[in-house]
Amino acid sequence: MTMFNVTPRYSTAAPVIWRAAGRFVTRVKILIDRTIAALIARQERQAELFYLRRLGDRELRDMGLTRGDLDAGLAEAAKARIEKQMRSLRIVEIASPDRDPRF
Repeated sequence: MTMFNVTPRYSTAAPVIWRAAGRFVTRVKILIDRTIAALIARQERQAELFYLRRLGDRELRDMGLTRGDLDAGLAEAAKARIEKQMRSLRIVEIASPDRDPRF
């Protein structure tokens, strides 16, 4: 009997393949989550803009807005919200002890 006749029950490459597949699945999940979050945020902005456009000039003036401020104001608020979320994500990633440094 030679060494070539003795085959191991499992491949040594299997753990590496499973680890790589796990990383891939994790990254795909993150991509899907971010896409869904972006779609939800866009829908919220559209709903806010719809209701603000239905308000009268007096009601807008009470809030300190004009009709010309609506689009730019919502875009600026959305940008500020995204920056705030990104800052909080960085804090969570840094504070997470089980975070894989290779990501």
